[in-house]
Amino acid sequence: MSPNAAPPETDAVPAKARPLVAYLRERVQEEGDIYVKSRFVAEDIDLSSKQIGSYMRRLTEASTDLTVEAWAYTNGTTWHVARE
Repeated sequence: MSPNAAPPETDAVPAKARPLVAYLRERVQEEGDIYVKSRFVAEDIDLSSKQIGSYMRRLTEASTDLTVEAWAYTNGTTWHVARE
């Protein structure tokens, strides 16, 4: 993929989820594999933790350049996010 090309998206990622995808890409690019909770991501972007949890579930099956998986559940789901 060329540097100016748009990252791969699918219909499984609604337009409202794109800020989340951009946020996750940036974090993974800067930090490598990350573990996040919806409520903490919600503090950084303009979505509710409920929306983020819903979109993260969709991203587990979406065809993007990120791998998202539910990792653990302790006071909310912890998500593992990595580049494919």
